[in-house]
Amino acid sequence: MENFIVSARKYRPATFKQVVGQDSITSTLQNAIRNNQVAQAFLFTGPRGVGKTTCARILAKTINCENLTDTLEPCNRCESCIAFNNNASFNIHELDAASNNSVEDIRTLVDQVRIPPQVGKYKVYIIDEVHMLSQAAFNAFLKTLEEPPAYAKFILATTEKHKILPTILSRCQIFDFKRISVEDIAGHLAYVAKNEGVDAEVEALHIIAQKADGALRDALSTFDQIVSYSGKELTYKQVIENLNILDYEYYFRVTDAMLAGDISQLLLVFNQIIENGFDGQDFITGLNEHFRNLLVIKDPATLELLLASPSLKERYNKQAASCPAELLMEAMKICNKYDLDYKTSNNKRLHIEIALMQLSRLVFAPQERQMPKTAAPSPPSVVKEKPVQYSEKKTEPQPQQASLKQPVTKTETKPLQTPEQKPVTGTGTSGKSKIKHISIKDSLEALKRKDDNKETKEEEVIATEFDQQKLLDTWHSFVESYKSKSPSFAAAIGKYDPVLKENFTIEYKVDNIIIAQDVLNVTALLEFLKKELKNNQISLKHVLPKKTDKKVAYTDRERFEEMAKKYPGIIKLKDQLNLELEF
Repeated sequence: MENFIVSARKYRPATFKQVVGQDSITSTLQNAIRNNQVAQAFLFTGPRGVGKTTCARILAKTINCENLTDTLEPCNRCESCIAFNNNASFNIHELDAASNNSVEDIRTLVDQVRIPPQVGKYKVYIIDEVHMLSQAAFNAFLKTLEEPPAYAKFILATTEKHKILPTILSRCQIFDFKRISVEDIAGHLAYVAKNEGVDAEVEALHIIAQKADGALRDALSTFDQIVSYSGKELTYKQVIENLNILDYEYYFRVTDAMLAGDISQLLLVFNQIIENGFDGQDFITGLNEHFRNLLVIKDPATLELLLASPSLKERYNKQAASCPAELLMEAMKICNKYDLDYKTSNNKRLHIEIALMQLSRLVFAPQERQMPKTAAPSPPSVVKEKPVQYSEKKTEPQPQQASLKQPVTKTETKPLQTPEQKPVTGTGTSGKSKIKHISIKDSLEALKRKDDNKETKEEEVIATEFDQQKLLDTWHSFVESYKSKSPSFAAAIGKYDPVLKENFTIEYKVDNIIIAQDVLNVTALLEFLKKELKNNQISLKHVLPKKTDKKVAYTDRERFEEMAKKYPGIIKLKDQLNLELEF
């Protein structure tokens, strides 16, 4: 039985030309060789599986080749190249710093550096995972790295450059390897598939390339895994089944249902996804990425950001034509919110279903968007008795119409509000009306508009007299009733008694300025006092108590003594029961 060699080793580049996705680095290294300006030490850094160790080996092989080609590639015929290809070269040494990271290992390497090469020009030392060296090992290596013999070259490789000492970095030429693009990985996979006699679909190779996240080695390992599963025919369906990836077809169906405002279809599609064993968070994350792709493809300038096969790009382009950019932005906000809150939700399925319902509300049916502003009003009796109506495809409540007696102007007809219906304000992404919920921000803006409205009639002056005791009773009544709404505010203003000043000014103490600047709660307090005391000339003035004014917390003994002063019978009861109190 023939020994199987994984694709990552079988198709490992042997020349600079075969390196995938690192053209700038390979060109720089070849120019250095051509100009005889090869540095004493190199540092290759970057993510896993992008070609750092491979380029280090190719560089070591090339600078020792005796008959370089015109393109500065090794000849593979000289003694040095043959020895390298057979893993028998005495001039190239590889050290795994992950398992050889002690001072003794580095001292052994330094001793070897002193011996010149017997064959070839240079002795090359490749130290992989160099960030794993200990502090003492780095220090032992510094002097040799700074002033090595002319025949010694060091190539350090790492995935975590930030862990390497600055004194080491300053002695090396640093090459940052980038993640390999999806197109480059898919093209290399197509080359490997052709050589292996595998009939692979383009979309299948693109999915593998996206899953690899820029690492060509990971992509080749995944390719071998799926070929073992599917044989000599590699399809998109087999790839998503083997890698447990959600089919993008679901996302197109969800988007179509969202544009149609079809909640039922959205829930049914999501039910299929759950029954197929996929996680809800993976779905909402993938849907958010789908909306992002639709947004990206709408602008030719950002088209290169879409990582997809040509046929898939065509589908994205077709669906993006019916999706306004504002709609996609709102949809992404909803998906992102529910993605962040997914882990804290107790009913995770319902959590995603609510997100889908909100997505379906972003788009109105065309006939609703074209509804004229001066629609025919309905009689008042219908308005009072008929509940809020929903159309078959709409998820928003329809506003009731005004009475026949109300005049119809050319500009706008004001709808008659019913108890079941809130005022319709604002517009959504698609230009439709939305029902706004009451919020603190809206309340503050309403107060501001009320103050700024010049057409508001002047308020009648009501200045009913009241005394300090009446103020205290009303104040404490507000504190007790407000504990259920805002316990912290009620406790803060109930800590001190207010004082009635001139011109119906009420001075109250608070421990910090934050309580006094709580506009919403302070406004509620003022309105309560005006109503209960029948005086709309009341004003509030806060003061911060001095240190001596603040109430002092009693110790247990002091609390007992204070109670004994107020209720002398406590001491008698203590003596009768022969109690001893511990403080």
